[in-house]
Amino acid sequence: MVSAGALSVEVDVKSIAEKFWNSMRDSTIIFPKAFPHDYKSIEVLEGDGKAAGSVRLITYSEGSLLVKESKERIEAVDEEKKTVSYSVIEGDLLKYYKSFKGHIAVIPKEDGSGSSVKWRCEFEKASEEVPDPHVIKDFVVKNFLELDDHVLQQA
Repeated sequence: MVSAGALSVEVDVKSIAEKFWNSMRDSTIIFPKAFPHDYKSIEVLEGDGKAAGSVRLITYSEGSLLVKESKERIEAVDEEKKTVSYSVIEGDLLKYYKSFKGHIAVIPKEDGSGSSVKWRCEFEKASEEVPDPHVIKDFVVKNFLELDDHVLQQA
């Protein structure tokens, strides 16, 4: 029996929620320029790259251990709540997982001292031998922290 599961992580960042959210939403432009060590390119194939229904092809840099390419569809966006959900619809990750969905929420801290960024994924493994996607979770945490540094440098 193939197992399904979920992983989640919460990362505190120094950036205010609005700036972090806007930078994350502009990841198609920002990530390949600011983080060339991780992203070779992010190409918008359908839609505007931000709205629900948009499809993006992410090509990772040479050092990527697990995936070289990933095609993602943005499933839902709530600009007011600063949440986005996406599904991986093609690419290397689907060799390991039959399905992979991610959810991101950027929540302002009540004291105004930054934000909390929550990431959650739901997955169904292609086989029992496939580990839970902790390597993806670690990559996401690294990206959030690097994006925080980038946002703070732009201020």
